[in-house]
Amino acid sequence: MSTPEQDALAKKRFMAINLVRMSGVVMILVGLLCALDKIDIPGARMIGVVFILIGFLDVFVVPALLAKRWRS
Repeated sequence: MSTPEQDALAKKRFMAINLVRMSGVVMILVGLLCALDKIDIPGARMIGVVFILIGFLDVFVVPALLAKRWRS
């Protein structure tokens, strides 16, 4: 049986994992805008590619690492 403290901790971890995923999606979208020259800044394509790569890591790799680390 789980205690209220364990339930609260699980909810916080679940929210953290989902926030990491959502921030990754936002980073991918910003990266796409930069890569497609929709945002006018110097070196936008390279910045866009970097944002896309970091976003994919945030969506797929980091949540798995967090879940593995928090597994009890």
